[in-house]
Amino acid sequence: MVRPRLVLFGDSITEQSFRPRGWGAALANTYSRKADVVVRGYGGYNTRWALFLIHHIFPLADIARPLATTIFFGANDAALLGRTSERQHVPVSEYKDNLKMIVNHLKSYRI
Repeated sequence: MVRPRLVLFGDSITEQSFRPRGWGAALANTYSRKADVVVRGYGGYNTRWALFLIHHIFPLADIARPLATTIFFGANDAALLGRTSERQHVPVSEYKDNLKMIVNHLKSYRI
């Protein structure tokens, strides 16, 4: 039997969620013996870059879809233009579309 998975997908906030008193560590503690908590956090990533990873992290031919998935992007997408982090900026309309594509991909899993 494949153990249920909770997948945390996001940027550095997700990547660092297993630090002391982090929210990922709290989830792992809460679901201990019930599910595996898998962290897929990528520091500096925005929703545009997440779309390049989605098929690798969530292959639709996977044996078992995750029990639940968190999607935690936005801080980098909101980077201000004219600053050093400008390359991470994603316009709000594209951000919304990107999130919809991520969610729709996850909804496409075979049951």
